[in-house]
Amino acid sequence: MRVGCPKEIKNHEYRVGLTPGSVREYVAHGHDVLVETGAGAGIGADDNAYRAAGATIAKTAEDVFAKSDMIVKVKEPQPSEWVQLREDQILYTYLHLAPDPEQTRGLIASGVTAIAYETVTDARGGLPLLAPMSEVAGRLAIQAGATALQKANGGRGVLLGGVPGVLPGKVAIIGGGVVGLNAAKMAVGLGADVTIMDRSLPRLRELDDIFNGRVHTRYSTVEALEEECFSSDVVVGAVLIPGAAAPKLVSREMLSGMKQGAVLVDVAIDQGGCFETSHATTHSDPTYEVDGIIHYCVANMPGAVPVTSAHALNNATLHYGLQLADKGLKALVDDQNLRNGLNVHKGRITNQAVADALGYEMAEARSVLAA
Repeated sequence: MRVGCPKEIKNHEYRVGLTPGSVREYVAHGHDVLVETGAGAGIGADDNAYRAAGATIAKTAEDVFAKSDMIVKVKEPQPSEWVQLREDQILYTYLHLAPDPEQTRGLIASGVTAIAYETVTDARGGLPLLAPMSEVAGRLAIQAGATALQKANGGRGVLLGGVPGVLPGKVAIIGGGVVGLNAAKMAVGLGADVTIMDRSLPRLRELDDIFNGRVHTRYSTVEALEEECFSSDVVVGAVLIPGAAAPKLVSREMLSGMKQGAVLVDVAIDQGGCFETSHATTHSDPTYEVDGIIHYCVANMPGAVPVTSAHALNNATLHYGLQLADKGLKALVDDQNLRNGLNVHKGRITNQAVADALGYEMAEARSVLAA
């Protein structure tokens, strides 16, 4: 199979779908790899590094899309990219379709087989291809929140760790999954006063054990959300319903009860955001203010640290990518966990959460693959 890796074109996206190390693995499996010139520049990997790994360098993205059987990316295809996809291709990347009807229509029209990193599962029901970026985003959320909290950036002017004689800043984290756990680790490390909210009592018990009393855990209710948001300096939205649009847990009305200059960091923005007032921003213009509250809603947070995040992502995606290259669509038939990543196939939506969010009829993946 010929595997193609175009350069990412989303605003300030420096990650790359295939590192030179991953290219070597595909080549070792007998596949041809076509990489767009400059694709690895953001992680310090030049064209010569890819040539040394066995890749052929393409002059343009158009060459990659036209000549490849499988496209491996990081972020969802942009309009100029999805029009180049075709029915006999596999697209393997993050998609986040539930809040993005335009991209969904583009993928349906192309006929491509689109596999979303964020809905591939493992034997325990986890999301192994989302987890590494959730770890990065959770840790970055606290860095971003602490920076936005500075007075010169529009925030309250609070140091999250405080100093002797002055109380530390207060951080509320909504959601105790991978993002929430990693955000809490960073916030605790800075010395902040941290509360994690979740609706799973078993998960709250796990978090209590992990942090050994260094964080507060609280069952998430409307009342609890209000109290924590109103008293916090930074609120991190870290909720996830796999494949589906994020629930809006913090309303605009609630902003009036928050401290002026407090910061909302919406890590769920890829799935539409969990704050009513959220809209996607970019690394070039990451924050905006609504009713005196600073919002940080960058949709590709890990793109800010591409060396770390691209390698972490490739570590996770390589196993399934090799299955797809080795076996083609049969890999989806053989592996239920990989098949859970199938979102679109030959013009049909094959993920229930995406279908429900966008009003499509869901086609059962096994059935459409067998057709």
